[in-house]
Amino acid sequence: MEEKKKFKLHMPHVLTLIFFLIIVVAILTWILPSGEFERKVMETSAGERSVAVAGTYHSVDKVLEDGTNLRQGIAQVLMAPGKGIQQMVEVLAFVFIIGGVFQIMAKTNALNMGIQKIVKKLGAKEILIIPILMVLFGLGGSTFGMSDELIPFYLLIMPIMFAMGYDSMTTFMTVCLSATVGYAASTVNPFCVLIAQGIAGIQGNPQLVFRMLQFVIMMAFVTWRAFKIKKNPEKSITYQDDLLKKKEMNTDIDFNQEMTIRQKLVLLTFVIGMVIVVVGLVKNGWYMNELSMCFLGMGILMGIFGGMNETEIAEEFINGVKDIAFAAMVIGFCSGIMVIAQDGMIIDTILNALSGLVEKSNNVVFSAVMYVVQSLLTLLVPSSSGLAALSMPIMAPLCDLHGVNPEVAVTALQYGNQLTNLMSPVAGTTVAGLAICKISFGQWWKTIWKMFLIMAVIAIVFCTISA
Repeated sequence: MEEKKKFKLHMPHVLTLIFFLIIVVAILTWILPSGEFERKVMETSAGERSVAVAGTYHSVDKVLEDGTNLRQGIAQVLMAPGKGIQQMVEVLAFVFIIGGVFQIMAKTNALNMGIQKIVKKLGAKEILIIPILMVLFGLGGSTFGMSDELIPFYLLIMPIMFAMGYDSMTTFMTVCLSATVGYAASTVNPFCVLIAQGIAGIQGNPQLVFRMLQFVIMMAFVTWRAFKIKKNPEKSITYQDDLLKKKEMNTDIDFNQEMTIRQKLVLLTFVIGMVIVVVGLVKNGWYMNELSMCFLGMGILMGIFGGMNETEIAEEFINGVKDIAFAAMVIGFCSGIMVIAQDGMIIDTILNALSGLVEKSNNVVFSAVMYVVQSLLTLLVPSSSGLAALSMPIMAPLCDLHGVNPEVAVTALQYGNQLTNLMSPVAGTTVAGLAICKISFGQWWKTIWKMFLIMAVIAIVFCTISA
């Protein structure tokens, strides 16, 4: 007698989920009334923008005078992803170039060697290793969206932490927590802040200095928390498990391997390039094309300094584009949701309803609502770039209607997305890191939940100031 297969709940693929949302929004175009706000071009702290005028919302017939039916059907649903990709072509071009450039950098192994060099130089001053590594990983998250690149560092750093008497939880927090918080407190992260601002129509980076301050505050808090945890390693929730891990762990790391001149030049190129990006954003209001120009130049120079020939540079660039293609498709498909909503003219209807809910709220309540909404959406769309494509077309105009700085939508996206991913079982980077460190989600949640609540409150404060 054959055994019946047990029914297992599983999270659908993110593209399946987004396509399902396209269908849902198409159904809503048959249910919700269509309508629109009057719009005007005005100068804001985020540059010149076309904004909705509060109080001007009016309904529109489902069939326009020219015969256009605003109810979206099967044909429109199937065309939506393609139209979404077309609408986001400038952002997608930037994403593809970024993917290629960072693959070239990864191929040179300059970043890995840089970390090993720092650990070796510190020697007996082991107390400095944790804050230095946390700041470096935090900067990686804040500047270039360091996330999937974290995987090899768990294997590199865990033996070092064990040798110094620390636990696997300290390893995970040093690598994942610092990079994630740095990602949340993004300064010029192309996969978060720059994409979100681009979709919202915000040129330059008006709150860059404030974002730098957020990074310093968050990293100081996280580093202090790590020091607190490591004072009594025997009280660690993973202490007994770590005794077994130490026996299984391969602690052979060649710290005598010298960093080459080429690798030093690659890192120097990256640092100089990021300085140019910051200056361009602040002084010249750079947008996607200028940023693509700068990053592509960095990639070519890093490839040359890394000793790669033109064929190798091109091949690595293509490999990077392949790796980032999924993220790009997520952005395009998410944009398809907005295509359906725009063609059905229900976006302003939704905006009008949301605006009514928060109409009399102060900035604190408004910011908290935006943060909570982004946190909930992250459970469906963990990708920061995909979430930006999904939510910013709604959130930025909502800020205009409420009369607050649209940068609050970007700040809410940053923290809502990354702090939720820190706790989410569908966040790939968090799941992978815990698996490598052999830490269960139960152990992680018990360790982090109080700190998570504190960081969420801090994030809402940042959102309020941003507004």
